[in-house]
Amino acid sequence: MQAPLFESDLPAHTLLNKDGCVLYYPATFNSIDCSAMFTSLMGSLDWRVDQLMMFGKLITTKRKVAWVGDAGCSYTYSGVKKEPQPWTPELLRIKSTVEKISQWKFNSCLLNLYHDGSESMGWHSDDEPELDQNAPIASLSLGGERKFSFKHKTEKTNVSLLLENGSVLLMHAPTQEFWNHSLVKTVRPVSPRINLTFRAIKA
Repeated sequence: MQAPLFESDLPAHTLLNKDGCVLYYPATFNSIDCSAMFTSLMGSLDWRVDQLMMFGKLITTKRKVAWVGDAGCSYTYSGVKKEPQPWTPELLRIKSTVEKISQWKFNSCLLNLYHDGSESMGWHSDDEPELDQNAPIASLSLGGERKFSFKHKTEKTNVSLLLENGSVLLMHAPTQEFWNHSLVKTVRPVSPRINLTFRAIKA
């Protein structure tokens, strides 16, 4: 993998600058590195189907997830508590680059594996009480391009973009307070995708 890029080396596109700030960094990693990272993550993590509590019922998704972090960084979302797997050497290298871009130290990462375009993520905010709401959330995309959308919680404002292979999306506070986001379904053929969202769990 190439040497990490620093924030000043990366051209960022401002996606949102009202009620928060979202920056998009295309081509943070090249395609060769992305392919190697994808293969490494697929083989080194304990991928499990995701389970969500919806309307009092436990729902199992086709999408698979892995929760990785420092010891004690448990995370509960959609009514299900997850205990962290330990960091792998590959993930620590990726985390180092993302931390240089975001200028923030992360202690956890939620990875989602989407096998095809039928697997998606509905409207939500990453505002669980365990999360440090002053910290940014940094999202790295590996694999197939997918449409990602933001919707303001009180205004009729929608913003969308295609998340490219090797790109980083950086969501600064207070974005989660004012905006929901989603990964949109698609019927077009699309390659599998791994999304890594680096987070800061409160100590």
